Order: sequence, then structure tokens, then C-alpha cells
Amino acid sequence: MHRMERWVGNVVVAFATTLGSIGNTNAQVYPSRPITMIVPLAAGGPTDTIARIIAEGLRSSLGQPVIIENVTGAAGSIGVGRVARAAPDGYIISIGQWGTHVTNGAIYSLPYDLFEDFAPVSWIATGSQLVVSKNAIPAMDLKELIAWLKANPDKASLGTAGVGSPQHIAGIYFQNMTGTRFQFVPYRGVAPAMQDLLAGQIDLMIDQATNSLPQVRSGKIRVYAVASRSRVAAAPDIPTVDEAGLPGYYISIWHGLWVPKGTPKEIVAKLNATVVDVLANPIVRERLAKIVQDVPPRDRQTPEALGALQKAEIEKWWPIIKAANIKPE
Repeated sequence: MHRMERWVGNVVVAFATTLGSIGNTNAQVYPSRPITMIVPLAAGGPTDTIARIIAEGLRSSLGQPVIIENVTGAAGSIGVGRVARAAPDGYIISIGQWGTHVTNGAIYSLPYDLFEDFAPVSWIATGSQLVVSKNAIPAMDLKELIAWLKANPDKASLGTAGVGSPQHIAGIYFQNMTGTRFQFVPYRGVAPAMQDLLAGQIDLMIDQATNSLPQVRSGKIRVYAVASRSRVAAAPDIPTVDEAGLPGYYISIWHGLWVPKGTPKEIVAKLNATVVDVLANPIVRERLAKIVQDVPPRDRQTPEALGALQKAEIEKWWPIIKAANIKPE
């Protein structure tokens, strides 16, 4: 009887060891097939452009195709929801940003939890916001702009890419910090809003430097400040809000990578190490700089740093959004 028990015990141990070695082997050989990167926003926009730059680098380093799939709708929540429901095996990854992984949680009733259903991989890029206006506005600097808005309450207009968009939330935050009032004009996207700003149909925008800087450089619109602690590397002559007279008015559209919660730590670590290598590549950094995206410092490219950033941003922005009673259209 004792021999039989010992034999059974040995078989169980051997089986468990085999399973463990299979699991380790799977983690070691990852990836063994193509990876899909879900982009929850439309093709051609900043998020899609950043995704394609990063995917190309991952493809070269991992030795497997990284297929971009744009899954749009409901301000990105449809694509993010698909990632939340995906198998946690490292073959579905998601690029997301400030809107999809922070503000959407305060605006929409989401069928997933922004913390509990995802594992962060890496913070990859940050795009600064510029405060800009049509050239006909009499204010020549930010202090003058704030004074002009206070002297003309509800007369100026600010263009947005819709209710709950970054431009809308940035405008509400600007009003809160300056005590100004102006009208919000929603559009179906940033491009038509910018067209109306260029045509003088609206007065202001607070938008990503990726979109606004080319128009500033051509002299078609006026820039007052960059809404961050530091100047934009691509336009070092533009003052920060601290320098221009509105200290602490910080708002940026940052991007990160996530995988479904439960993805093995070894796979998350491999993905993170690969992303870090990609972001260190001078060609990748140059391509990101051309679309006015700053790469975070090496110590901020960790999963922990992205998780901490997301948590801090939720704690900052959710109360502002809820106080303004922003609801989806």
C-alpha cells in the first residue's frame, strides 16, 4: 500500500513539474504568433500615429507581426472594452490615452473597470496642449487674454471636438482657474474646429501641439502658452503657463500600453522591456518628436509608473468632470 502511495505521489509531482516547465516554456517563447494592438480611436489621428510607430518597433524587436486594429466608437470605450474581454495571454494589447483611460470613466457608464480589468505595461509618450486663438483677438499674451475674457464674459467662443473631449475639459478647467466665461462650440472632431478657428468663426482652442503647432508656425493663429511644467522641445520659444501667468494649469494627452488583467507577469515584463528598448531608439524618438510627442524619462516607463499616473489623473480630473456635469451626447 505504501509503495502505491509513493508511486502516486511521484506521478503527481512529475505531472506538476511538467506543467510548470510547459508554462515557463510558453512564457520564454512568447510571442510565437502575431500580436494585435487595439487602437480605440480613428485611423490618422495622434493615437493611431503613435501606435504605428510603436508597433513597428515592437515588430522588429519581438520578431512577430504587430497588427494594428482600429476599433472605434463611444470615445474609445468600445475598443478598450474589447481588450478588457480578451484572453490575458499577451496577444491582445491596447494603446490608450488620457481620454480613454481617465476621463471616459467619469463621463460614461463603462462595462469594465479602468483599474481592475487592465494591467499597465508602459507610459510611452506625452503630448502637450497649447492655448491658441485667432489672430484677431486683441490680447497679445496670456495675461491679456484672461483680462480680455473677464471683460467680455460669455462673448468669446472655444472650439472643441465634442462634449467631454479634451478641448472641452481643458476649457472648463481654464474657466475654473481664471474665473472667466465663454461659449463652447462642439464639432465632430479637431480638424473642423481648427478650420473654423483659422476662418475666424470661433475665438479660441486649447488643443494638442500636434494639431496646433503647424498653424502657429505658419502665422495663421496666435499661441499664448503650453499647458505644462516645461516647454515643448519642438517649440522652445513658447512659454509655459507658469511663465505666462497661469501657474499650475497643466493638461496633457499622454499615451500608454495596457494588456488584459491576469496577463502573466513574465509577458508583461517582456513587453515592457521591449517598449523601453523601442523608446530608446533615436529613430523612434525623432518620429515622435516630429508629431510633438515627448518620451517620458526611463524611470517613468515602468508599469508601476503608468499605473500611478493613471490613478493620479483620475483623482484630479474626475471631480472636475463630475462637477461640470458632463454627459455623453
